[in-house]
Amino acid sequence: MFLAERCVGKKVERVELHSLSALKTFDPPLDGLVGRTMTAVERRGKFLCAAFGREGSGPPEGDRIWLALHLSRSGWVRWREDIRTLKPGPKRGPLAMRARLDDGSGFDVTEAAKEKRLSVHVVRDLSEVPGIAKLGPDPLHESFGVEELRAALASAGGQLKSALTDQSAIAGVGNAYSDEILHAAKLSPFKNATKLTDDELELLHRSLREIMRDALERSAGMPAADLKSEKRSGMRVHGRPGEECPVCRDKVRSVNYSSSNFQYCPTCQTGGKVLADRRMSRLLK
Repeated sequence: MFLAERCVGKKVERVELHSLSALKTFDPPLDGLVGRTMTAVERRGKFLCAAFGREGSGPPEGDRIWLALHLSRSGWVRWREDIRTLKPGPKRGPLAMRARLDDGSGFDVTEAAKEKRLSVHVVRDLSEVPGIAKLGPDPLHESFGVEELRAALASAGGQLKSALTDQSAIAGVGNAYSDEILHAAKLSPFKNATKLTDDELELLHRSLREIMRDALERSAGMPAADLKSEKRSGMRVHGRPGEECPVCRDKVRSVNYSSSNFQYCPTCQTGGKVLADRRMSRLLK
């Protein structure tokens, strides 16, 4: 992970909060990170989690606190080689938080969207973060098999697209990758999540694990500035409405909601039928 390679083993010298609405916790305080050394970085679903400890404090869990970030759709963590010379920028700009390390480097947490959904949590245990406590199983864990997927979809219920992105059912699958998973599995986004055949379930399981594993491998060690373009370059249907499906050459279609959208291929996924462009859509003849 790019952040881990550059920050683990370094001590926090200063932390600045630039968006009060982003900070969701108060104990421990954000400045409780100061003087601590980053010891690990890991992913929990859509949360980026960094552990911080004090030198000579005994076992890692004895005096450890966590910084857990949920970046939502437009948040970024940007590492800076020399953060000391940077100005904070406008008070209402995208910068939510800045951390400076003992070698002069550091990282910014930013959010570009007008709808501020980014969240910052400082906790002693990750289970104290509501979004993490409610996370479903990690689809890349070795124990996540076909039957585990069946159980996860049953717990979510409803349409398949919604079930795949329900973080309490399956951790870490978002809007973009669910589009790719369903396209690879040749399944309609509106198919009932509890009515898959055994063959459909096995193909969905394989597609889910392959696409999520490929996404992690492609982004490993990559700076934040390159992540968005790299992510898009690997997409077959998501973010490509009007373009040709690389499998069948049909036109990729989009279903748009008030604040989100998804893409699919009619030939590959819905038997050639086009989905109506509204919530709770039915197939158009």
